[in-house]
Amino acid sequence: MLRNDYSRIEKAILFLDSNFRAQPSLREISRSVNLSEHHFQRLFRRWAGISPKRFLQYLTAGYAKELLRESRSVLDVTYESGLSSPGRLHDLFVHVEAVTPGEFKRKGAGLGINYGFHWSPFGLCLLATTERGICALSFLGEASRDEQALANLKSRWPGADLLENPAMTECLIDQIFPRTGRRGARALGLFLRGTNFQIKVWEALLKIPMGCVVSYEDIAVHLHRPGATRAVGSAVSRNPIAFLIPCHRVIRKIGVVGDYHWGAVRKKAMLGWEAARTHPGDGIKLNAAATA
Repeated sequence: MLRNDYSRIEKAILFLDSNFRAQPSLREISRSVNLSEHHFQRLFRRWAGISPKRFLQYLTAGYAKELLRESRSVLDVTYESGLSSPGRLHDLFVHVEAVTPGEFKRKGAGLGINYGFHWSPFGLCLLATTERGICALSFLGEASRDEQALANLKSRWPGADLLENPAMTECLIDQIFPRTGRRGARALGLFLRGTNFQIKVWEALLKIPMGCVVSYEDIAVHLHRPGATRAVGSAVSRNPIAFLIPCHRVIRKIGVVGDYHWGAVRKKAMLGWEAARTHPGDGIKLNAAATA
């Protein structure tokens, strides 16, 4: 089901993103993915939890700006308390363990990495894990086995022994993207290899609550490096663990969603999917410019 769902959802989001100013009807949207209105409406609600029309509002620049303004006050409390939001990742607790300088130098020599390809709400993904935690989560294209994703994993851990073991990674996928209900409180460990600055940026990303977005400038200020916006952007783009380290929640200061390592459409899908779960009401207010 997930295999077919996201492919169609992505096409619909691409259509919505290109035509949101015209406020397309349900009939026009469903035709863009070659489905009947009834079938498409049911498919979209199953995936997003809201109607395509409501999701369209989440894609407007006006809403992104509004969300960005709201998130700053939320982050002030989150960062100052030293805790992530109780609702972040549906109460899933994530802790980070970085490699030691010696391990960094060895580039993973002697490390065993199990990986698998799995379907998620955002398409096919590659998940890799070690005995010390998840070390990679990346989204793929249409191919059933994306050689580039595996090559990227090998380039990050050139000395490690890689073993395709989907049976081991499937239980982690089920925890990250549960088919039904909420995630449990069981902790997930992340095992990261990066520079000290990159690790600090990735840790800061973990504190962004679901349903919120921040700017690159916000992250730089939080790290007491207000002039390091570009360096923050570079670290965000090199995030090796998609979704769990929510780099998709970082947008440009002007409210534009911007690019994403795994595709701009997928980033918008993630933001809308999360917004639907944290702002479930239908009383979203948009200014005239947002829907023009």
